Amino acid sequence: MLQSINPVNEDLIKEYKEHTGTEIGEIVNSSDKAFKEWQSFDFGRRATLLSRAGDILRNNKDKYAELMTREMGKPIAGARAEVEKCAWVCDYYAENGESFLSDEMIETDAQKSFVTYEPLGTVLAVMPWNFPFWQVFRFAVPGLMAGNAGLLKHASN
Repeated sequence: MLQSINPVNEDLIKEYKEHTGTEIGEIVNSSDKAFKEWQSFDFGRRATLLSRAGDILRNNKDKYAELMTREMGKPIAGARAEVEKCAWVCDYYAENGESFLSDEMIETDAQKSFVTYEPLGTVLAVMPWNFPFWQVFRFAVPGLMAGNAGLLKHASN
């Protein structure tokens, strides 16, 4: 059983069951199915959804900041700033992701040479806990804009 404990007063916030091997397999399979659909979305649709995620973050900033403060002891001002930074990264990649990932023509001896970017699939991230929102968003948002799916596991330490 995993426990979330308030670091200030050591009160138990919540307990979580660890996933079984079967559950992990189901999560991976579900992620693969989601990837196959997500990669088919054009940049405009991905950008719209990422912008919406930024709006949700801003609209719930105090709620998310209080959660970080309660679960981690993060000062409330820093927690609010972290949520704002995550909203910013959503907007940044929504606005710039398509240009970052556009094909690049390359001069070679061949008739036509270029670099193209294609989604990879599901990307696993193992993240530290010290910036609980930022670590996730800095990984997830560029990957999502590129058409990938993501799975997150917080570092056990």
